[in-house]
Amino acid sequence: MPTQDLLDRFLAELRPLEPLAVWAHGSLAGGDYQEGRSDLDLIAVLPRPVTPVTAWRVAALHSRLRAEPLAAALHCSYMTPGASADSRRPHLTWAHRQLLRRPVTPVTRRELHAFGRVLHGVRPTDVLPPVTDQELNGFVVRDQRDFWRPAVRRAPLWTHDVWVDVGLTTFARAAVTLRDGRLITKREALEVLPGLGAPAEVVEDVRGRRYGDPAPPGPEWTARRTELTRNYLGPAIDALVAAYS
Repeated sequence: MPTQDLLDRFLAELRPLEPLAVWAHGSLAGGDYQEGRSDLDLIAVLPRPVTPVTAWRVAALHSRLRAEPLAAALHCSYMTPGASADSRRPHLTWAHRQLLRRPVTPVTRRELHAFGRVLHGVRPTDVLPPVTDQELNGFVVRDQRDFWRPAVRRAPLWTHDVWVDVGLTTFARAAVTLRDGRLITKREALEVLPGLGAPAEVVEDVRGRRYGDPAPPGPEWTARRTELTRNYLGPAIDALVAAYS
């Protein structure tokens, strides 16, 4: 299986850095992973502070993986036990074929506590403090208000499949987390969206791309899908933020 082959190679390449743990979260941990379509979302816990030399070694590691199938989908944040408590603190991260610095969010931390998959070493509960409901809900509201709501105003973004897919499923997951206090998968989000008032034809479009093999959308459907998605998400996000701020 290409996914397992890639994970095995990644763990072997990571061994010289002596990781204390490697965990999977997201679809791979939650049981909704679709090979060739889902990202491989990982966290590696290193025993020593991340220095410029560490960053160089991480970049070289990922460069060596580039020939592996699915390598472009492998994203990994690198943290240390001493820098793990603050969910706002950015960590060295390999994503989208480059090094970044970004936080390990409260959603990711809650996923790791709830159903994180241990690929190597200690468990998430041995390193990461628990996430309170207040912290989780506050992050979810801010993400919808400060990232997704401004994005809805940028019409060209929503001509791309990924914005429609992730925008709708993230909204549904946010709504369920705030309402019920639980995390759901993208598959579950697609089941929830019609009940939240999302346009059924767009939901089926997303479902087909994630679980089927549809033809690329034509220009007329792309334009209509863009309008339907933005007209739905803008007011829906406004109502969600107003209800839970």
